[in-house]
Amino acid sequence: MKNINNKFLDDEEKDLAKSIANDEWQSIGNLDQMKRLLQEAARTTMTKDQRMNIRLTKKDLDGIKTRALAEGMPYQTLVSSIIHKYISGQLTEKEA
Repeated sequence: MKNINNKFLDDEEKDLAKSIANDEWQSIGNLDQMKRLLQEAARTTMTKDQRMNIRLTKKDLDGIKTRALAEGMPYQTLVSSIIHKYISGQLTEKEA
């Protein structure tokens, strides 16, 4: 295997490059089958199959629609994104 220029790599990338150079990786036996399996798992994971109804003030809904328009997406998508970010810990409260 050819040497990789480590000049611009971080520590994790350097470790990975070293393990590749040392032939510590093995090919997957049936790549096409594994690829289909992982694609199906990704599709299933991301399928939106549940509904939720909530009541909002007109002012809040108008604000959401305005922000969604500015972001170039449907307001339902924006709300779904906000909820997903919140439950995954990517959205946190801002200190005043």
